[in-house]
Amino acid sequence: MKYTTLPNTNIKVSKICLGTMTWGNQNTQDEGFAQMDMALDKGVNFFDVAELYPVPANAETYAETERIIGNWFTKTGNRDKVVLATKIAGPGDYTAHIRTTGFSKDALNEAVDNSLKRLQTDYIDLYQLHWPERDTNTFGQRDYKHNPNEKWEDNFNEILHNLDELIKSGKIRQVGLSNETGWGTMRYLEESKYNNLPKMITIQNAYSLVCRSFENDLAEISHRENIGLLAYSPMACGVLSGKYIKGTDQANSRLNLFPRFSRYSSEQSTEATKKYLKIAEVNDMTLAQMSLAFVNERPFLTSNIIGATSLEQLEENIDSINISLSEDVMKAINKVHEEIPNPAT
Repeated sequence: MKYTTLPNTNIKVSKICLGTMTWGNQNTQDEGFAQMDMALDKGVNFFDVAELYPVPANAETYAETERIIGNWFTKTGNRDKVVLATKIAGPGDYTAHIRTTGFSKDALNEAVDNSLKRLQTDYIDLYQLHWPERDTNTFGQRDYKHNPNEKWEDNFNEILHNLDELIKSGKIRQVGLSNETGWGTMRYLEESKYNNLPKMITIQNAYSLVCRSFENDLAEISHRENIGLLAYSPMACGVLSGKYIKGTDQANSRLNLFPRFSRYSSEQSTEATKKYLKIAEVNDMTLAQMSLAFVNERPFLTSNIIGATSLEQLEENIDSINISLSEDVMKAINKVHEEIPNPAT
């Protein structure tokens, strides 16, 4: 395994992070336990979860993933071996079964306290805001469309003050963002810089061969402001395994079970994926290996969040850390990117 540190800290994390959003839906507790055992054995010490998980989210399975992790901590005593990240759900119809109060002080306190109970721990290493409260282009929306009737008011300073209290209480150690834009990221950084408030040290956004929009402006912010990318969906919901093109997908594959997760399945994404598959095969790699190795090697990456529904998939995904892409492979990848830039969002 390869390691780095969370930006601006001495917290050592593996460059591969274990994603968990299938546990409690596609995966049982026992399967989640087996994945955590394997990941830890292979040097993965960074786990990411959210109160929202498993996905798709609903009231019946709400926060089951956190409970599974908490049960594993209690069973194994491995809490001190893991850097643990979780998230508070943002507001919206999708999360009305959780709460409707966004990132208010009461909401943050409630969310943190409940996560701690479910996770059976007394601290969270990295606490993240799952998506913005304001209306903006997240979750597959390509362009920002301004809503002049939006009721949201600028509350970046207030949120950071409330998070600061949680840090001082010892319940959380560091804070980060998720599904955030360049403007939102800079507003948080501005408030922390000029008001002596906690700094957002990571941003968890989608990033893969078919979704490189992070490079538009956030990559520069990442480098200049030292805020690291936690890349999610590096396999584009399994599209970048090549199984949907080859017809080797199973009935229980994610997109077959949940076809509404179609942000990576456009005609342009499929065409780009075919080209990437050819590059991988010519260079004696699986498309999964090449896709993950590409993300692993990005200079703005802190950790690559991989997920799997089987131990075989998990082992292949973790072992991608040992693959280096040649200059020729990178040239071929970038040629496809120039021809079909960011076909997914």
